[in-house]
Amino acid sequence: MAVAAHFSTKDRILGAAEELFAQFGFAGTSLRQVTSRADVNIAAVNYHFGSKENLVNEVFRRRMDEMSAQRLSRLRAAPCELEAVLAAFVAPALALAQDRHGGGAFIRVIARAYAEKNDSLRRFLSDQYGHVLREFAKAIAGCVPALSKEELYWRLDFLSGALTYAMADFGMIKRPSGVSEAAHRERAARELIRFAAAGLRADSK
Repeated sequence: MAVAAHFSTKDRILGAAEELFAQFGFAGTSLRQVTSRADVNIAAVNYHFGSKENLVNEVFRRRMDEMSAQRLSRLRAAPCELEAVLAAFVAPALALAQDRHGGGAFIRVIARAYAEKNDSLRRFLSDQYGHVLREFAKAIAGCVPALSKEELYWRLDFLSGALTYAMADFGMIKRPSGVSEAAHRERAARELIRFAAAGLRADSK
């Protein structure tokens, strides 16, 4: 089914690519599938993106730029308390997962990025958004100074994995009937923050 025509050509291509990457993965999606879903020709993809690799990168940039800006804004406003710092990291990601305009598809795209070995994508994400993680690592280190840098990054890696899992709503805890999606996500954020804070405060080796 073609993506709605009132979006710009570039947005239609990005939306179609996001849906297809979520469904079939990066290697399993062809540019021909993208052009068919977006109702454009291959020249439009080449004009806006130049290559499939750039198209993959731009699917991430479209979502990650805003989420990263929100994270850093919240971090700058947060007191020097571990739970507040973690909330600045967790809440914008869960809000993205709740976004009804493709947020769910993008979460599945993130899961694909974890599952598929795509070195160029990992380099892109590290180059573009590594500074965000470093800012949070610095803030968290100030809250748990007993941790070595190595321990801190191990635990942040586990936090990122748990957050992705929570965003994708893979787990055993399903939204109860009568509980709104927003309330369910807020509960998920609270529980994840408590869990992560306890892990970060655990005795170092």
